[in-house]
Amino acid sequence: MGKLALAAKITHVPSMYLSELDGPHKGCRQAAIDGHREIARRCRDLGVDTIVVFDTHWLVNSGYHINCAPQFEGIYTSNELPHFIRNMPYAYAGNPALGQAMADVATAGGVLTRAHDATTLSLEYGTLVPMRYMNEDKRFKVVSISALCTVHDLADSAKLGAAVREAIETRCDGTVAILASGSLSHRFAQNGVSEQFLHKVWNPFLETVDHHVVDLWQRGDWQTFCGMLPEYAVKCHGEGMMHDTAMLLGALGWDAYQGKVEVVTPYFGSSGTGQINAIFPV
Repeated sequence: MGKLALAAKITHVPSMYLSELDGPHKGCRQAAIDGHREIARRCRDLGVDTIVVFDTHWLVNSGYHINCAPQFEGIYTSNELPHFIRNMPYAYAGNPALGQAMADVATAGGVLTRAHDATTLSLEYGTLVPMRYMNEDKRFKVVSISALCTVHDLADSAKLGAAVREAIETRCDGTVAILASGSLSHRFAQNGVSEQFLHKVWNPFLETVDHHVVDLWQRGDWQTFCGMLPEYAVKCHGEGMMHDTAMLLGALGWDAYQGKVEVVTPYFGSSGTGQINAIFPV
């Protein structure tokens, strides 16, 4: 049967794409891009064939949803930040069988989840930005799971994560990586001063709590982190209410997880938000 080979919490800041372009911000996110490429290198070394992304830019108002079309292709411009990500081409293969298996296992476990294969759903930039740097050679199939969940419980998202792992290990062949694509604190800089915060977190409180969280991850104190996650998500403006992180930890055992996180790209501020690339040992 299948294998979960790698798990990570990753940034997808649109300034990564801006960092490629000629202009005053060229190269500003090279460390984050290098972190993505390092994660991709490890995926290749582990024989990963499919990457599953918990995407905090895919908003859903009912149920859980999996975009597992057989092929994704298009030219993407962000409707949120069209001056950052514009006319970005993409083309990746999907994995409909894995997406359907994950939906079936989650639904059987009491978390209603729908897989969409015959669909015109496009990918959101929480998936597209990391795939730009991790999947340049189109080696990996891509499955995207909605993680901007507006009326959902974090406990259900953790159950979904556990179902994702069960489906990988019992329903499909292949080797899979899972990525929680979202920030730590996520309080965007106020309009009119955003340029001043391109490399900063919005305020010291948010940055201090983020650093404490990273320390908990590196020490492997998952009981403390899982216990504080609901309040952290609210009070520190967690991206997508941090459903991506709940899914990731659900797949790893929630507060019984014993791994100690390896930071690949050190914590950094971006437009007011707190960002990181970090590998969670499986």
